[in-house]
Amino acid sequence: MSAAPLAAALPPATPAVSIQGVSQLYTTRTGDLNWALTDVDLDINDREFVCAIGPSGCGKTTLLNMIAGFIKPTLGTVTAHGQPIEGPGPDRGVVFQEYALFPWLSARRNVEFGLKQQGVDRSQRRARAEALLKLVGLAHAGDRYPFELSGGMRQRVAVARALATEPRVLLMDEPFAAIDALTRALLQDELLRVWRELKLSIFFITHNIEEAVFLAQRVVVMSPHPGRIHDIIDVPLPYPRERGDPAFGQIYERISRAFESLNTTESAA
Repeated sequence: MSAAPLAAALPPATPAVSIQGVSQLYTTRTGDLNWALTDVDLDINDREFVCAIGPSGCGKTTLLNMIAGFIKPTLGTVTAHGQPIEGPGPDRGVVFQEYALFPWLSARRNVEFGLKQQGVDRSQRRARAEALLKLVGLAHAGDRYPFELSGGMRQRVAVARALATEPRVLLMDEPFAAIDALTRALLQDELLRVWRELKLSIFFITHNIEEAVFLAQRVVVMSPHPGRIHDIIDVPLPYPRERGDPAFGQIYERISRAFESLNTTESAA
């Protein structure tokens, strides 16, 4: 009997986010033109956790704002699940470094806010908000106002609010930078749990190499003036990760060397 024919190769999956040939030009206060980004190509796969790291001014936040739909690229294309990004949408949630909570609303109503804007009825909003507050460990704090919450708790509320519209992509711009080290470690663990449970794609900006290695499956190292991708480093470590693991340290050192090469290049320029 002849061997069965080989199955046809499956087509490649559509990335959660695809950035192709992107450059961004902006005007300074003095009227000069500068390129914030140039020739950036990056795909973020479905359910993938990607961290972007680089010196200030390398265009990390500009890139995140393009994915969020807050700005459009001067050149190139940005798509989400194969569709051009024309503006903000419920398929993409954003968490900023600042908590950006409404101080006059309780934690639960902050989470409900986006759903209310979409016309979701009150009972559904409340149920969704309570489920998300439970997911981020704040089931007990729904009636508290932002001033009654610690920094870590406020950022948990911000994450819950970003998840309220059931996005497929979560964008995070240094969300834990202003939080103490112990709380930051706890939030990193919680974020990984939420990522796995909700099967999200995450694009996470940080200045912290250890944080990037702890969280990401890939780390995008960016260089400044103008911003471009300098290197993309895989992090093939299983979860949960141990910071004391020698393999963790090796990847940390590789990213550190990438940063050192950026400094060397800038000094020579």
